[in-house]
Amino acid sequence: MNISPPLPTSSQNRREQIEQFVVTAQQMRDIEGRIFAAGMPVAALMEKVAGLMAARLQVLYPRSSRRRVGVLVGPGHNGGDALVIARELHFQGDDVLIYRPFTKLKELTSHHTQYAASLGIPFYEQLEPLAQCDLIIDGLFGFGQERSLSGTIADAVNQLNERSQPVVSIDLPSGIHTDTGAVLGTAVRATRTLCLGLWKLAFLQDQALEYVGAAELIDFDIPLMDIWAILGEPPSMVRMTKTAARSCLPLPRPVVTHKYQQGHLLLIGGSKQYSGAAILTGLGARASGVGMLSIAVPESLKPLLVSQLPEALVIGCPETPEGAIAHLPDRVDLSKYSAIACGPGLTLEAKSVLPEVIAAECPLILDADGLNVLAELRTIPTLLRRRSPTVLTPHVGEFKRLFPDSGTLLPDRVSAVRKASQLSRAVVLLKGARTAIAHPGGSIWLIPESTPALARGGSGDVLTGLLGGLVAQSTDEQQPLAATVATAAWWHAQAGIVAARERTELGVDPFTLSQHLIPVLSRE
Repeated sequence: MNISPPLPTSSQNRREQIEQFVVTAQQMRDIEGRIFAAGMPVAALMEKVAGLMAARLQVLYPRSSRRRVGVLVGPGHNGGDALVIARELHFQGDDVLIYRPFTKLKELTSHHTQYAASLGIPFYEQLEPLAQCDLIIDGLFGFGQERSLSGTIADAVNQLNERSQPVVSIDLPSGIHTDTGAVLGTAVRATRTLCLGLWKLAFLQDQALEYVGAAELIDFDIPLMDIWAILGEPPSMVRMTKTAARSCLPLPRPVVTHKYQQGHLLLIGGSKQYSGAAILTGLGARASGVGMLSIAVPESLKPLLVSQLPEALVIGCPETPEGAIAHLPDRVDLSKYSAIACGPGLTLEAKSVLPEVIAAECPLILDADGLNVLAELRTIPTLLRRRSPTVLTPHVGEFKRLFPDSGTLLPDRVSAVRKASQLSRAVVLLKGARTAIAHPGGSIWLIPESTPALARGGSGDVLTGLLGGLVAQSTDEQQPLAATVATAAWWHAQAGIVAARERTELGVDPFTLSQHLIPVLSRE
């Protein structure tokens, strides 16, 4: 079965397709190798790419008067790109100063160095002469760097980071590992990064985000056939985009339908200590449009849930002395639900619930205390016996408790979540500034943007309800479950972004977040 996420059809915009691709350093090398083998001269491609970047810089930093631009030039083709940009900015009237700490250069970069010098552009082996520049272009190192920065180069980068000059990095900030996003000793803290051709994996890794600044893709028309030849068609690792997310939503609905055909979700959660968790999860489910919603909570919380979610079928459960669910009532038939989401506000007192829901023969989403109980009971192996899909939605702390072996791969989130998914045979959603979703078959979805406004208690509960509702409505066997999970994560992140723009990052409480879920879908 094809478990990879679908790409837009050929009739859709090329840019949408390009925005979905994510590559490792080796994959980018292989793709460029095909381009060069087909006859594209390296020099011609460098001219094209650098010309596009120079034009973009003029838009991003329009010149109101004569300005000074400092250009950092490395020994490879990234340095060659920087030299072409330096030349073009010089021709357009900028005072350009070049910092070139290396004497041994690649042949093409050496040629561009000679030409820039013939134009009278000054070169320096020290960074200090660039201290008064209005803009810095970082072209020291591009993708594929693996050695840590050290010595005079590391000193220069640290010196640059202490200044307030805007810095634009070419492809990647120098010092960032292409695949993991790790800082190799030290790294340039860019104001903005112009990623070339295809998104590098580092842009989807949390640890690189404080270095890349505002990131955008410079598309230089890589043939799609060359991309597919290396990544596969469809590729196994992609970024979620608005078009892809909308294609995974249960819209439009059939003209003739009824509530039970739109899914029946059972939420299990809440306790005397965390009564609001069940409400927030229910609000997320409400926004998903699920046809029927049932919520199992401790009996004492039933009136509260009925008042907040009058459309839900609220099931009162026997309670422990501490006010947690003791067990599900005998009248609850788990076989009648399209999906079950369990965990928010549950507490560890509700341990007996977990074996019941794991035995259910429908898709199961485990979050929060559902995951904590899973880790405490060490019942990950029982997931392997489930015949229906399982979705686990941990944050980093829960992830480490659940998957101590996979946790050692952190902070490389993509490698860690891939291994965890294979071990548990579950779809694993690892929350973070760049959420990663892995299918046990190997496919990876990456959420390209979010907001710190979501770093607030209860935000994850809203996601659990939204996700549960979408999974309950999913009837298309051709659509991978991981794509539905990624759609929920994208939708949740976009709601946070929209709410933060309206109310600042401090004003996005979970209730406000839930109220912005539907408006996201109406935005163009």
